[in-house]
Amino acid sequence: MSNWIELPSSVGTVSAWQALPGGQARGGLVVIQEIFGVNTHVRHVAEQYAAQGYAVLAPAFFDLLEPGLDLPYDADGTARGKALVDELGVDRAVAVVEAAAQQLAQYGKVGTVGYCWGGTIAMLAAQRLGLPSACYYGARNVPFLDTPFKAPAIFHFGDQDTSIPPAAVAAHREKQPALPVYVYPAGHAFNREVGPHYHAPSAELARERTLAFFSENLR
Repeated sequence: MSNWIELPSSVGTVSAWQALPGGQARGGLVVIQEIFGVNTHVRHVAEQYAAQGYAVLAPAFFDLLEPGLDLPYDADGTARGKALVDELGVDRAVAVVEAAAQQLAQYGKVGTVGYCWGGTIAMLAAQRLGLPSACYYGARNVPFLDTPFKAPAIFHFGDQDTSIPPAAVAAHREKQPALPVYVYPAGHAFNREVGPHYHAPSAELARERTLAFFSENLR
C-alpha cells in the first residue's frame, strides 16, 4: 500500500510518500531524496524497500520551502535543487528525518537510506539521531566526517563520479575506518533507474549490500 501522508515535524509539516509492506513489517526506513524532490523514481525506491518488508516514508523536504516540487533532471532542475537544499540547510532536514523515524518507530527499529544530497543527510542521521544509515554518493559528506557516529553506516560511491573525487572517498576510510566504503565502476546517481547515469550491476550489488546491512542492524 502506497500513498501520500502529512508528516508534522518540529520545523513544519511536509508531505511524505508512505509505502507499507503486505505483511508484518521487519522495521522502518526513511528514504531520503536527491535534490529533485520525491518524484516517481524516489517513490519507486520506497516501494522497492516496502517489497522487502520495510515500512517506508520518503519525506518531501522541499515542502518546507515550496510544496509539491518535482524538478526535472536537467541543468535548470539541478541548479534549482542545489539552491533549495542550501536554503533548507542540514538542521531542518535532519529534523524532518527525526519526525519520520518517530512515525515509523511503531514498526520496529528504523534506519535511513539516502541518495546524493540525501546520502549526506542519511549520514547525519547516523551521527545525530543514532539511525543505521546507507549513504549513496553523498557529495557533501567530507566536512562532517570528524563527527562521531551514534549508529552504523555504509557508503556507496562510483569511481567515475566527477562530483566526488577519489580523495573524498579516501577521507571516509581515513576518518571513519570502522565503516564500510564500497566503490563501483559507475558514475554519480548510478542507482537512479531513469536517465543515462543508471548502472544496473552497480545498483544491484549496492542494493544487496544495503539490504544485508539493514537486515543486520534493524533486527
